[in-house]
Amino acid sequence: MPKDLKNLRDQIDSIDDQILDLLNRRARVVLDVGRAKSGESREFYVPSREQAIYERLIGANPGPFPNSAVRKVFREIISASLSLELPMKVAFLGPQTTFTHVAAMRQFGLSAQLVPMKSIPAVFEEVDRGRAHYGVVPVENSTEGVVNHTLDMFISSDLQVIAEVLLEISHDLLSRSGRLEQVGKVVSHPQALAQCRRWLEENLPDVPLVDVASTAAAAQMAAEDETVAAVASHAAADQYGIQVVKGKIEDNPNNYTRFLVIGKKTPEKSGHDKTSLMFSVKDEPGILYRMLEPFSKRQINLAKIESRPMKQKAWEYIFFLDLEGHVTDAPVADAIEELRNCCHFLKVLGSYPLANRNTEEGGS
Repeated sequence: MPKDLKNLRDQIDSIDDQILDLLNRRARVVLDVGRAKSGESREFYVPSREQAIYERLIGANPGPFPNSAVRKVFREIISASLSLELPMKVAFLGPQTTFTHVAAMRQFGLSAQLVPMKSIPAVFEEVDRGRAHYGVVPVENSTEGVVNHTLDMFISSDLQVIAEVLLEISHDLLSRSGRLEQVGKVVSHPQALAQCRRWLEENLPDVPLVDVASTAAAAQMAAEDETVAAVASHAAADQYGIQVVKGKIEDNPNNYTRFLVIGKKTPEKSGHDKTSLMFSVKDEPGILYRMLEPFSKRQINLAKIESRPMKQKAWEYIFFLDLEGHVTDAPVADAIEELRNCCHFLKVLGSYPLANRNTEEGGS
């Protein structure tokens, strides 16, 4: 081995030893933090603190280590550290290798115990009954809109939104053979098929499209039948041992899904927060103007407003609203109280750190 190469490798070994020592020093401080929290009955998982760590490190990174890797490395460091305080159990809409699974791994890391559930109501129930600390569910896609089952669950649930995850969605066409001409049927979740509709019509115009419960279930079907192709994630190809027929077949390359992390307590303000509400208004002249006016006159930015029909009453609606700010901010609190005056009911679903798309992607 050349002498200069050996010297460089020795330097790497020395640096790795220093990193290991620093990780253990960090872990000992984390255990001290855990003991301090237990004495004050504080939450051991604080999304705002975690988000601030990522943003600070990415902002301070001089390179050449890539920003995208900074977030991934520290996500796992934080995940392992949290597991020292308390093993964290997180329920998610499964099965494994779905995009919700990927979102749960991105938020909580690999040291958390991630438990797949068969339905969105099952995720809510697992958290509500205390069998899981947190849950992860999809709420909307930038192409196909809201996930109605998730919104409907908040009507009857007392759980809070404690964080959001933005995940860039990319779909692959997968099969056992990896050959387009052998595809006799394409299966996937309805939203995944909808997000790839144009590509499928142009490249497989006569092939039937079949809805299944999840992209992971579709990949499993493709693994069992060589005539079946699945629209699923690249991770599903690795999980089920099938090949990529064509990668990145989504119609819109700027395709994101937003996921909500649900728990029992609203986190403290981070300074960059979003608040979600649900409410039903009285049916009277000018009501739509009146429900938006409290936010307009306080210059509060509304990020989203969505309506759902009330199942108990025909032609009456429940509104879901996302606004920038924390429920403890005076303008936000005042606006909500003013809105409450023209509502049949109003529920604050939670205030939580605003997901930064650049930070979610690693800032690269």
